[in-house]
Amino acid sequence: MNKRVVITGSGAVTPFGIGLPSLMKGIEDRKSAVSRMDDWDWLEGLRTRVGAKVLVSNEKEIPRKFRRSMSPMSIFAVRAASEALEEAHIEKDELSALKAGCIVGSTTGSSIAIHDSYQKILGKGSITELKSTSFFKGMSHAVASNIALYFGINGLVLSPSAACASSLQAIGLGFNLIKAGQQTVLVCGGAEELHPVVAASFDILEGTSINFNNSPSKTPRPFDRDRDGVVCSEGAGILILEEYEHAVKRGVPILGEIVSFATNNSNTTISQSSVDSLVLCMNDALLNADLKAHDIGYINAHATGTIYGDKAEAMAIREVFQDNSYVSSLKGYFGHTLGASGAIELAASLQMMNKSIVYPGLNLDNVDEDCDNISHLKEAQKLVSDYIMKNAFAFGGINASIIARRMSGK
Repeated sequence: MNKRVVITGSGAVTPFGIGLPSLMKGIEDRKSAVSRMDDWDWLEGLRTRVGAKVLVSNEKEIPRKFRRSMSPMSIFAVRAASEALEEAHIEKDELSALKAGCIVGSTTGSSIAIHDSYQKILGKGSITELKSTSFFKGMSHAVASNIALYFGINGLVLSPSAACASSLQAIGLGFNLIKAGQQTVLVCGGAEELHPVVAASFDILEGTSINFNNSPSKTPRPFDRDRDGVVCSEGAGILILEEYEHAVKRGVPILGEIVSFATNNSNTTISQSSVDSLVLCMNDALLNADLKAHDIGYINAHATGTIYGDKAEAMAIREVFQDNSYVSSLKGYFGHTLGASGAIELAASLQMMNKSIVYPGLNLDNVDEDCDNISHLKEAQKLVSDYIMKNAFAFGGINASIIARRMSGK
């Protein structure tokens, strides 16, 4: 059974604000949401001082009975899911009747809750100051569980944790389940929250940006010769996946069709990408969709601004696509949202696809010679092709690629 899988809603919370319009405006205006994180000065040894924060507002609109088990990442996800469901014309109380499921991933549970809990335990050698809700915020599946609770989802709930590939794997899993006829409607995506300990995990690996602490808007710099590492960020991205005939019967607008998902593991090193495995992942995505490389008009790259990661991805794209497809990374605008990045950036790519225009990254002033010989976007271009690809490559050697198709005229 091969059901068609379409996207009928999308939502995002990013450092540009609540909602996809704020994200797209930031990209269209070529603005940076990265700032200096002065409140990180307490953490000794941390070299990076840049990040991108979401300014949470009106969180009390979420009733306390739900909010008390939510850290910021769950609040972000609920906000993004609300936007996506509204666009899909699905009311909150309809999800149970639709037997909808939820697949939302993250790198870990709430880093804020985990840090606070250990600080209280280790600081005083006691658990007396711990709140009962701390555990629920720190669960690895906290975001998925909170979405299901808030929206009354009583069907399937999954929470893939694959570092920076988490949300793209969540969408890919949803695609496979609907394609197989096992689900009809799924809330899919990912969320992440920013904490200095999160940045520290990259800092220890010498993977963070440290040369632009006093000029934060100049970093990260995907594919640029002066790139020096990741800028950690936070947010959430949610897509509503739906079986095609079900969506047509409901008469709702369709944002795009997912035609392929591929994921693999490099099986070589836990911290760096393997060019061969990236090539295999993208080629598998093309094969699964019965497409050729020249069919893909735009590749939304994972590129985070690291020296080796960007080089490996550029080499892999060059091997598969030559210079026939436009390429850009959006992380220069708002940093790396880690487990949420695949969903957020796919949602933005769908927006671009449906406007027939693709935007360049930010801070790509001089393409590094190690990343050259692919079609880096330096300015906005008209998108003619109906197909786009989104990549997500994570620590642990986990790779994921999704191909989406524009529905107009199909």
